Order: sequence, then C-alpha cells, then structure tokens
Amino acid sequence: MRRNKHVTDQNVRLTSAEIANLWGAYLGNSMSSLVLAYFHREDQEIKKVVEYALSLSKKHVEMIKGIFLHEKFPIPFGFNDNDVNLNAPRLYSDTFFLNYLHQTTKSGFSLYTIALPNIARSDVRDFISECIMSTTELYNKVAEVSLSKGIYIRPPYISVSHGAEYVESPKTFFSGFSRDVRPLNALEITHLYSNMQTNALGKGLIMGFAQVARSEEVRKFFNRGKQIATKHMEVFSSTLRIEDLPSPMSWDHDVTDSTEPPFSDKLMMFHISGINSLGINNYGAAMSGSQRHDLHVMYSRLLAEIGIFAEAGSKIMIRNQWLEQTPLAPDRKQLVKT
Repeated sequence: MRRNKHVTDQNVRLTSAEIANLWGAYLGNSMSSLVLAYFHREDQEIKKVVEYALSLSKKHVEMIKGIFLHEKFPIPFGFNDNDVNLNAPRLYSDTFFLNYLHQTTKSGFSLYTIALPNIARSDVRDFISECIMSTTELYNKVAEVSLSKGIYIRPPYISVSHGAEYVESPKTFFSGFSRDVRPLNALEITHLYSNMQTNALGKGLIMGFAQVARSEEVRKFFNRGKQIATKHMEVFSSTLRIEDLPSPMSWDHDVTDSTEPPFSDKLMMFHISGINSLGINNYGAAMSGSQRHDLHVMYSRLLAEIGIFAEAGSKIMIRNQWLEQTPLAPDRKQLVKT
C-alpha cells in the first residue's frame, strides 16, 4: 500500500534551507501581523486590502508554528501584543499603507520564489507555494486599488525600438565615465526606479519611527537612516534626470506629526533591519543587471554605506537583547571540549 507522501516526508529532518526560510518567515509574519493590525484605515477599499494582508500574516504564522511543533523545534520569540499599541494615533496616511503593501509584497514574493527551489520536504514546499500564490493575489489586489485611485507609480516610459539590434561597441556599452556614454537601457532604468521607490518607502517609514522611538540611541539611528535614504534617492534621481527620465515622488507628506509610539523600539528596529536587507538584496540585483561601469561603482558605494548602517543597527539590537539568533550549526570544537 502506498503511503501518503506528506507522512513520509515529515519523517525526514528539516534541512538548513528549510529551517532558515521557515524561521525568517515566522519572524517577518509575526511582525507584519502587528503592523497591519495597527494600521488605521478609513478608505473602505484600502481597508479590505489591509485586512486581507493581515489574515495572510496570521495564517502563515500558524502554519509555520504547526511545522515547528511537529519537529519539536523551538518557536522563535517573534513579536506579541507588548510590541504594539493599537490605540496609538495615526502615524501614516491610508495611501502610505497602500504603498507600503505594494513594496513589501514585492519583496515577499521575491523571497518566497528564491526559497522554493531550495526546499525538499513536501509540507514546506506546500507552505512556500501557498505563500507565493497568496502573495501574488495580494499584490494584484493592491495594484488594482492603487490604479483605481490613480496612485500607482509606473516606471518611466521609453520609446519603442525601430527594430532588434546587436551591441556594436564594447567600449560604449560598458563605459559610463566618458562623453561617449550610451543611454540607460530598460533593465537599468527598472532597477534605478525600483530602488528609488524602496528608498522612498524606507524614508517615510523611518521618519515616522524616529518621531515615536523611546530610546535616544534608536532615534539617532533612525535619523541617520533618514539621511542615508535621502542621499540615495538623490543619487538615483540625478542619474535618471541626466537621461531626462522622471523620478517617483517621495512619501514624506504621508507621515503625520504624532509622537505617540504605536510599536516597540524592538519591533521598529527589526523592521528597519529588514528594509536594510531588502536594500542590500536589491542593490546586488541591480549591479548584476546593469552593464555600465559607472552604475557598478555607484551601487558598490551605496551598498557599502547600507552595510555599515545595517551593522550599527544590529549592534543596537544585540545590546538590548532584541536580535534573535538565527539557528546555528553545532559547534563541534566546543562539543569536543565538553
């Protein structure tokens, strides 16, 4: 008699890739469920999208918890009701929430699709596959509402090519430092615009966090992050302007003047740590997708700056015992000593 594949698979230990992706998804969804629960929403269309996103975060937390309990794997601390004040005044506008979901859904979809090819066990594959499908549905809902309200930010248009053609000169194709530099191609424009949008979201988010953080050290860290995001937006914007291409708007005006914290400093630091990781990932992808040498130099410099900022944030979290340890391999040398 043929045994159910799920029962068979679940007798196999979780791999490091499966643990890493489940662990990261648990923390991310644990945080998101509180952030989305807090979001004040007056617009009924936006309210429905936020509530759908909230239901997904809660569902995914429970699915991961079920797998961990079956494996007798420690449940991460994550976040709980002590990390949110649902009665705090509005910190962001409804349109900011919609843009927040737009950007974070894109990053979530990217992470899940990268994870799936590294997963062997069928129950974990089923979970990641479900995340991809539900995240796709969420993104489509967000896009439809954004388009209906006229706030969907489209990447720049470029003229239709007259025909297919091959690259003629390697010097012109790769160089970005001479006068004889070629225009940005469609893929390079896409990365510049996407990174501009991610920084615009990060700047708006961190502006609000800086207003409500309790710790002076955390406030200073957030203000530093705001300065970096502003600088990076200007770098991307100026690169686009040189090509007579438009830049997306910022979301600064969607941050209110509230100073009452809706979230714990721990949650806000974790959130910005995630934004930093997203930025590093996006800049790396942009480097690999860009051919002009000047863009490589630009992204390398900006990557280094984010890396230093991210490390400073991790140190703050470690000092305050806010940074959960990613599951480690056994320390064989220490085991021998004991």
